[in-house]
Amino acid sequence: MADEERNEADPRSFLTCAAEVARLMDLGSAADVPEARRARHLAHAVRKPLLERTHLPEEFFAPLMAAAVYDPDPSFCRWFIEPAVYAFGRRRVMSTLLDYLRTGTNAEQAGAKRAWYCAHVPLRANRSPAYAPDGSRDPAMDDSRDVMDKWRETLRRSAM
Repeated sequence: MADEERNEADPRSFLTCAAEVARLMDLGSAADVPEARRARHLAHAVRKPLLERTHLPEEFFAPLMAAAVYDPDPSFCRWFIEPAVYAFGRRRVMSTLLDYLRTGTNAEQAGAKRAWYCAHVPLRANRSPAYAPDGSRDPAMDDSRDVMDKWRETLRRSAM
């Protein structure tokens, strides 16, 4: 089996996660980009269009979260977390990362820890039209104090 086929068959690779987000955005597969750089190329291609949308359909949520968790670079997983926070709310994003931390594989737990920092991105109305397309944002979308407490408790328990 060719490397490209193996990556396409592995739902747990950063490349397949980034490719799924690009597919949802109708941006293509970047087959002309060398495989070693393809995932980062796709991530870069989706970054700006994701932030420019006033709404992301529900089908985007799980692929965005998977791409953020599987992104090996903690500096870039924000490219997936930030649009998810704007469109779906900080609470939901953090709750999903908490689920990865609690039940994920070792790789998923490490990825959730990297992405957790990005989930604290400051929200600004002028950064994304998804912030408040109707002029107001429900504060419950971003109230995450209890989720942060659960995160800290889960980390504390895992350190014992």
